[in-house]
Amino acid sequence: MTAAATSRSETRFSEDGRTAIIRVPVTFRQRAGRKQIVGPPGSAPWSPAPRVDVALLKAIVRAYRWREMLESGEYASAADLAKAERVNASYLSRILRLTLLAPEIIEAIATGRQPSTLQLDDLLKPLPPVWALQHSQIFGSR
Repeated sequence: MTAAATSRSETRFSEDGRTAIIRVPVTFRQRAGRKQIVGPPGSAPWSPAPRVDVALLKAIVRAYRWREMLESGEYASAADLAKAERVNASYLSRILRLTLLAPEIIEAIATGRQPSTLQLDDLLKPLPPVWALQHSQIFGSR
């Protein structure tokens, strides 16, 4: 489905000067079940809205849920909780470390502003306890 009628942008004003008509040629392409906007050649690339990585967000939510279950005394140990949740105790411990992430990193993940290359495996590796160092490791230097 193509919406591009001309190859360049065009701006016109009404005779009374109160209305501007702006035409920007774009092409809509279907990619992975989603429509993607492609601008004309030589134009600045269009930036899509941030996309929340559901796997990352789900892991963080799970970490906080599990931490609450342990802190409330619902389960006596991480091993008991792992057994009840039917997960490996080592995996549960690595997920629980996500509760130590800097708040700005969690916010970035929740709003889809994390680096597009960030994977859950990256967050499950040991991260520095200092939030500024976490930020540098995940987002690059400040």
